[in-house]
Amino acid sequence: MPSDLSYWLISVPLHDGDPTSVLDDVRRATGGNTDCGGWTIPELKAGTLSSLLTISDQLPKFDASFTSVVSKLLDQLRSLVGDDKSRLAQHARVNDRPVEEYLMPDPHGPTPWRWDKGRWGEDGKIGDVLASLVSEMHTVETTQKAKAQSYNLAKGALNTLQRKQLGNLSQRSLMDVVKKGDIVENSEFLETLLVAVPKNSVKEWFNTYERLSNMVVPRSSQELAKDNDFVLVTVTIFKKVHDDFVHKSREHKYIVRDFKWDDEGLENQKKELARLEQEEKELWTELLRLTRINFSEAYQLLAHLKTVRMFVESVLRYGLPAEYAGVIVKPEPKTAIKTLKQLSARFNYLATGRDKATKEVQSDDMVGEWANVMEQEYYDFVLFEIPKVDF
Repeated sequence: MPSDLSYWLISVPLHDGDPTSVLDDVRRATGGNTDCGGWTIPELKAGTLSSLLTISDQLPKFDASFTSVVSKLLDQLRSLVGDDKSRLAQHARVNDRPVEEYLMPDPHGPTPWRWDKGRWGEDGKIGDVLASLVSEMHTVETTQKAKAQSYNLAKGALNTLQRKQLGNLSQRSLMDVVKKGDIVENSEFLETLLVAVPKNSVKEWFNTYERLSNMVVPRSSQELAKDNDFVLVTVTIFKKVHDDFVHKSREHKYIVRDFKWDDEGLENQKKELARLEQEEKELWTELLRLTRINFSEAYQLLAHLKTVRMFVESVLRYGLPAEYAGVIVKPEPKTAIKTLKQLSARFNYLATGRDKATKEVQSDDMVGEWANVMEQEYYDFVLFEIPKVDF
């Protein structure tokens, strides 16, 4: 059963040379209650049956890969706009149109979705067209990964610096907390340590810090700041007992902070934060623009790949000459099963042709290759799905 979260692309042979007659058939079969539109299938060069079967085996893998790229690009857009549905709708577009308008430019009239002849021709070899589509999707994926990586690195650096300013006293930057007069400087023997003491251990600290190690300066500990979790204190010790004091502090779950006074440290930190914020903002704008472009491009590539699959499957199913009509159907969740039954009833006459094609191919010593193709889920007409883009 095809999903009602996708559009359905179907293909049937032309019976009077007019594709709009097939579209009219579908509309009548569904009672006019289901949106649908025409879908142009180009007359590509099919090649030999063996090559066609080989391509048919490759196409599902490419289809899954293309669909994955489109899905990732949509997720990237959603992330960049903070999952704002109205903003996402502004960016998840194809050729600056809503996706549905691109796929169904005339859901109640005769105008079909059209194959882009300017980019992929209309009578090229299937293998060449497929290689071109795959190459272009690879370019989309590569450029997207590179730009996303640059943005993520900048965002990571900014988040790290912001965490240093917003965390508790056991981890945040102390540049804006400690003043120059709070520490001993330029002493040959003494140094001042900054220690983050858990709030429930402050009394214990002041009662015991002088005995944590030898050579601790008496009454040298002063409280500088506190937050919900820690109190930041100073303590002056002789440099020679530094490692021992740090070790004993850890045993009591006191956190000795690494800190070195820098006259320009606070100013430099503010400048670095401003620089990273500006860089992140610029890269966010660039990534949003590129992702919007790449989404449009990737969805078009996916639509054209689906069309190639429709052509290949139609040749295998209905044979040559390659005269087929395509229709896109937008199933509604509540009536999708009914719609599928209506389509199956309308095109059940194609079952005889399919059975005949199967026998002809099986008589050509190609049972194994054909069997792989025939194992797929089949209806009396060719049917593929292309994902809807919901917000």
